[in-house]
Amino acid sequence: MPKVISCIFGWSAMDRAAAGLLGAGQRLSMEIGGEHCALVLGAASESLLTELANLANSVHIADHPLLARYHCETTLTALAQACGSLQPHAVLLGNDTYSQEMAPRLAHRLVGSAAGDAVALRVKDQTVLVTRPVYGGKAQAEVALRRTPAVVWLRARAQAPAERQSQRAEVSKIALSLQTDDRVKLLSQQAESRNGEVRLEDARFIVSGGRGLGGPEPFKQLQELARVMGAQMAASRAACDAGWVPPTWQVGQTGKKVAPELYLAIALSGASQHLMGIADAKVIAAINTDPDAPIFGHCRFGLVEDYRNVVGLLQQKLSEMRQ
Repeated sequence: MPKVISCIFGWSAMDRAAAGLLGAGQRLSMEIGGEHCALVLGAASESLLTELANLANSVHIADHPLLARYHCETTLTALAQACGSLQPHAVLLGNDTYSQEMAPRLAHRLVGSAAGDAVALRVKDQTVLVTRPVYGGKAQAEVALRRTPAVVWLRARAQAPAERQSQRAEVSKIALSLQTDDRVKLLSQQAESRNGEVRLEDARFIVSGGRGLGGPEPFKQLQELARVMGAQMAASRAACDAGWVPPTWQVGQTGKKVAPELYLAIALSGASQHLMGIADAKVIAAINTDPDAPIFGHCRFGLVEDYRNVVGLLQQKLSEMRQ
């Protein structure tokens, strides 16, 4: 029976992105008439294992002391060994940096094929077909992964979550044989500090600023607006590269892919690379002084105006409504 693996790192949380990853694996396994396996790499909490057991046909844990801290070579070897044990038809990974780094290299190790940034999956004659954006999000391509296993990392929140199974899956362990790999050394590691904030990928509302703000100071005003809205802050690559805001705020092709209910773009022109990162937003609203800015061709609500004449009034109005 062909197997589809949804790979979860043990340090991950069961968030909407993980639920979507499991949902994609669940549906793909049904299409090929196979088994949906949840593979946990590294130590996992009991709550995570319990949740996975309700969403997959089987749950497998591949843990080892060397996986306590992420190391690209060691993690890749562990993942390859686990997949070698399960012999999957397809391996699905998430949208995190680790998964993007692992996917093509894992496909090479397993003599399979790889694709990334998938927004849809289907099967034709047992071949996995991956739909992904191309040309900066201006078009979509369907890629046939003819060599198995197909290794795919999925765009966050682009997939419907998995449905709970009627029968709880069994949890088993996969033995790993790992050694310290000194070819690559991890010199430093810095965790993103959120101070209790929601991840951009999981945010319902986002306020985003671009190069048109002119510097770091205007972002402080946008942060006040975001606070009143209960929104998270984001920015274009130009604003991040200029050092006005942290790089963790970057949304776009080389940044984070978001899917909020409302994305408010302020002084942001809307380059194709940025639009690719907000393609899954339900509603896009924009404020820009340039009536020909590309963002106006992709938003539901647009206002041609200087943001300085709008943001303060909008914040005041929202504050009054909340009171």
